[in-house]
Formats: sequence, C-alpha cells, structure tokens
Amino acid sequence: MEITYKYESLSAVHQAFSEGKESCKSLVEYHLGKIAENKELNAFVEVYDQEALARAEAVDQKIQAGTAGSLAGLVIGIKDNICYANHKVTASSKMLENFESLFDATVVERILREDAIIIGRLGCDEFAMGSANETSVYGPVKNPHDTLKVPGGSSGGSAAAVAADLCQVTLGSDTGGSIRQPASFCGIYGMKPTYGRVSRNGLIAFASSFDQIGPFTRSVEDMQKVMAVISGEDKADTTCVSQPSMDANAPLKEGKKKLAYLKEYLFNDAIDPEIKAEVLNKIEKLRAEGHQVDEVEFPYLDFLVPTYYVLTTAEASSNLARYDGVHFGYRSPRANSLETTYKFSRTEGFGTEVKRRILLGTFVLSSGYYDAYYTKAQKVRGLISQKTKEIFNDYDFLILPTTPKTAFNIGQEYEDPTIMYLEDIYTVQANIAGNPAISLPLGQHSNGLPFGVQLVADNFEDEQLLAFSQYLTTI
Repeated sequence: MEITYKYESLSAVHQAFSEGKESCKSLVEYHLGKIAENKELNAFVEVYDQEALARAEAVDQKIQAGTAGSLAGLVIGIKDNICYANHKVTASSKMLENFESLFDATVVERILREDAIIIGRLGCDEFAMGSANETSVYGPVKNPHDTLKVPGGSSGGSAAAVAADLCQVTLGSDTGGSIRQPASFCGIYGMKPTYGRVSRNGLIAFASSFDQIGPFTRSVEDMQKVMAVISGEDKADTTCVSQPSMDANAPLKEGKKKLAYLKEYLFNDAIDPEIKAEVLNKIEKLRAEGHQVDEVEFPYLDFLVPTYYVLTTAEASSNLARYDGVHFGYRSPRANSLETTYKFSRTEGFGTEVKRRILLGTFVLSSGYYDAYYTKAQKVRGLISQKTKEIFNDYDFLILPTTPKTAFNIGQEYEDPTIMYLEDIYTVQANIAGNPAISLPLGQHSNGLPFGVQLVADNFEDEQLLAFSQYLTTI
C-alpha cells in the first residue's frame, strides 16, 4: 500500500507555518482525522484530542510571539511505557490498568519544554516484551502497509503511527531491536542511541542494562532534532552519562569512511535473498563513492540471542517482582490471603509472554543455575562487547541488514516462541554492546513490504552515525 505524508519533516511544517498555510491547531486536527480514519491499525491506545488541540493553540501563540521552542509544531506520540504526568501509562498490561503517572519522564519533560505536542500514547508489546506487537492487552497493532502483517515490536504502535501519518514523530524503547525492527517493517527511520545517551528516568523497565529510549521519524533531519532535545545528562538517572546534549547540526567529519559488514550476518541462510541483494547493492554504491567497505568475521552470531535472552529475562524477573498486587499493580478480586494475593494477581495481571520470561529469568538466577547461565552469559556479553569494540578500532561504521525478512503474518511467530526470539538476531548486538544503531528505509520487497538497512557506530558516536545516515540516504 502506497502511503503519502502531508509533511516529510519538521522543516517542511515550519515552512508551511511561515507561509501562513498551516498552524499547530490545523496540523493537530489533520492528525486527529488520520487517527480516526485508521482505527483499524490499533496504533493508539489513548488519544489526547482536546488536550492536544488546547496545547496547539498555546504553541501557535508562542510562534506568533517568536518565543516558541525548537520542536514547535511537532505532533508526537509516546509509547505506552513512557511516563507522562497525570496520564495513564500501562505498558499495555492488565497489571497496570488505569495507573496514572505522577511525573513526567525526562524525555517527555524535554520535548514539552521545546513545545512539542503530545497527541496520545501508543500500543506496545506487554512490558515491551515481544517482536510483533501482539502481546498487548489492547490487542495487536497492524502494519499500515498490509493490515494482515505485524508492524514489528515491541514499539510497533510507535512505528505504525509514523508510517501511517497519524503523527510526525514517536518515541519508543529499544531493548533488543524494538525500535529498529519495527522501523524496518514499516519503512521509516528508527534509532537506538548509545546506552546512557538518553535518560531512562520515567521508562517502565524491562531490562535495565539494555533499555534505551529513541525516536521514530520520516527523515534523518527530524531524528537529529529530536535527539538533540532528548539526549544529555540527567541526574535522575544514574546510568545516564555526563555528556552534553547532541548537536542537531553536527556535520559529517571530512574524508572517506571505512565500513565493515559481518560475513555471518549477510551470508546466512536465514536472510531473504532480496534483502541481501539490496544491502550488497548499497555496499557497492558506497565503494563507488570511494569509501572502503570490508568483510569482517564475527564468530559470536550464534551466541547473541541466547546471551540476550538469559540476561534480559533475568533483569525482567527482578524488575517485575514489584508488580504483585501488594506493592504495585493489579490486585485480583479472588485474593483472600497474602499467598493468594501474589498468586492470583500475577497470574491474572500478566500475559503469557511476560510470565514465560519471568519464569525463565527466575530460573537462570536461581541457586544452582546462576553460574551455569547468568554468570556465563555475562562473560559472553563481555566477549561480544570486546569484539565489537575491536571492529570499531579499525572501522567507522558497521552496515548490516536490520531484519532477516519483511513483516510476517499476525499470529504466525507465536506458534513457536523461539522462532519469534530469532527476529532479534541482527539487532541485539548493539544492545549487548551498548552501541548506537539506526535502521534506514532501504527498499520495497517484491511482496510489497518495506525493509531497512542498519548502521551501527562506536559508542557515543551518535552524531556521526546520524550525519552519515543523512549522507547514505542520498546515494
């Protein structure tokens, strides 16, 4: 399905403002209309219609007075695991039904300060656990390019909303590819920043040493503008690094670049031949432009997904222990003692996939298995991080497929959860090692569905990653 956008970028919106062709209010009205037309996608779980219109009028006044922030006119949606004061945030789980946040996530506080307009919250896999956006208590989100297909997960609602022009930009979270994989499936841009570059304060945790908040956009330019606002030091998050905010206008460093592609990723039986051919075609274009692109071996491909799932489920089992019907979360009406409160509340409040991961995480952390699984996985994580760092000692960027295939049918992968877990095979390396990574639209498959190419950079080279991404879209 061919999707057209009213505006490709925030710059185009600002141009329309200056020419008197548009206002924040009329833009919000347009997007509210698109949301109403596309209810079938199930991207939004809640729309802040009246609130967004009122805020749009206030931002219009600021624009008239010349006091508006850098994101004035940006209509944005936020994933349902990012806190927004006095608004519901449920992580798309029955466990948190009707829960209202008492505070703004740092990223929300920062985008509001720059006059962005939040139009609603977006569906996701329950507690951000999934690769298809099918584990949500609100039901599956659908891919705008084909409503029989998934949009990817866990940030599928965020990706579908941008792809269908329901808003201009969204925020998602990426634990093992949950921004980049949906961006690839929906044909848009999605970035996972370096771990610690963006505050996690106000993000409902899945796996704390992996999670990162990042944007979905329709242009690299918008990605740069949003990252400049949401990045930077935050004393409310001890894992957030002491670095200033990113520069939205950081230029690409001069000179030809050295890129690597991983032999085990590209010449793999799992990858669709058309995706492989397009990635190789992009590599040849880079070489024709004078850049060096080399094949590099990465011997740990088979260990990525097992390492990721051992560590993330262990962290999930710890993070989700607080949701027990006593400390936080849903309390079962059947509970009549402390034991039944825990048992029934967690049984009824959590979905199947969340329970599966909690059980797996509790097992790998249990006495007798801790060293065999969790400790060993931490050692393998160290090896993967070290090997990745060695690659960036010699190369500026990695160029990889984002996903092995295009979007699959709704319901298909959950017949066997281990197949669904392999959806992350090309994206988890960046989370394990903490590197910044972005998925860029690459092409359209003969089946009519879009797919992306992934760029990965060394830690804290986010600005250069975006600058090179902008260049890559031109060749």
